[in-house]
Amino acid sequence: MRTLIPTLLLFVLALHGYGQVERDKALHFLGGNLFGLAGAGIAKQASDGNRVWTFVGSVAGSALIGVAKEAVDSGQRENGWDNDDLAATVLGGVTVGVTIDLFSKKRDKKRLRGNYTQREEQKFDFNPKKNTEALVLETIPQSLHSLGLSYGFLQN
Repeated sequence: MRTLIPTLLLFVLALHGYGQVERDKALHFLGGNLFGLAGAGIAKQASDGNRVWTFVGSVAGSALIGVAKEAVDSGQRENGWDNDDLAATVLGGVTVGVTIDLFSKKRDKKRLRGNYTQREEQKFDFNPKKNTEALVLETIPQSLHSLGLSYGFLQN
């Protein structure tokens, strides 16, 4: 719940800021997010969960797809190489890398709670004792009426 509310707040604020950014840059940022996530996943598997390599994989994945997209754009007549598009794509990968790093830090810092010192365990004897005694009431139990209850609930 702690992460859900700030995430929803961020999305609401991002929707209002959408008009300030060109649609093309937003799509490059989204592409950088997706390929950064893929690069982070590959790097995490290859490095057995090393956080530094996961971040590097995220940035490398987004940079790789950004350079490839701009290389395709530079070959078109109406399009050309745009460093701002490349920066938006790499920024998407950096955002994913930082997010993954922040969430993996939380898992590493978990503390053990409670007392983990060794102590003698009390063994429970499952064998019943041979001398069993019955509980005998020495006083007369009160009636239901004196306890504030009636017999109406028994008749159902």
